Amino acid sequence: MPIRAVWFDVGETLIDESREYGTWADWLSVPRHTFSSVFGAVIARGQDYRQVFQHFRPGFDLDKERQARLDTGLGEYLNAQDLYPDARPCLQQLRDAGYFVGIAGNQTLRAGTFIRELNLPADLIATSDDWGVNKPSEAFFDKLIAVSGHRPEEIAYVGDRLDNDIAPAVRRGINGVWVRRGPWGFVLEPGGTAPTTFDDAPPTLTVDHLSDLPAQLAEL
Repeated sequence: MPIRAVWFDVGETLIDESREYGTWADWLSVPRHTFSSVFGAVIARGQDYRQVFQHFRPGFDLDKERQARLDTGLGEYLNAQDLYPDARPCLQQLRDAGYFVGIAGNQTLRAGTFIRELNLPADLIATSDDWGVNKPSEAFFDKLIAVSGHRPEEIAYVGDRLDNDIAPAVRRGINGVWVRRGPWGFVLEPGGTAPTTFDDAPPTLTVDHLSDLPAQLAEL
């Protein structure tokens, strides 16, 4: 059955999160390269990325610190400069080809506002906060299927994380497209030595750049 709908994760799939990670390092008064190194180590161990904050500040409460950043005028923020260069052209090309194009990831309501203001060529944009459920929960992908209006095998989900994006999508019957960039795209890989829970659900397709995606989807 041909793919008719293509959904995209946000962080490190469409959006380069380097600036946001750097802001957190500054907030913690930690050199940015040190923060990045520990971030990679946490991923390699198969831990939740939020554990990186505990290394520098035990007992760190992410929600409270997000509010503290807002209170000081340093809240989460993104604009078109944070988009990967291949993101908008890929979305436009897929939409022009007749695909339903959706964007849905683990993002806050605030981030969702900024994403919608990017005026991306997408039929629907949603966040985990909008839906009240986070990846890798199966309920997230159930919601994605429902609002898409397509059968799972007609849907592709594009993401950078094998553990959070690809494997849960594939287990739900969706085609998983792994884009290899960002920390997870290089630290984790099928058959790697890190503790994994995704080797039973490999990606349907792997791309290095979103510019490669439209042609490879057509071949599928």
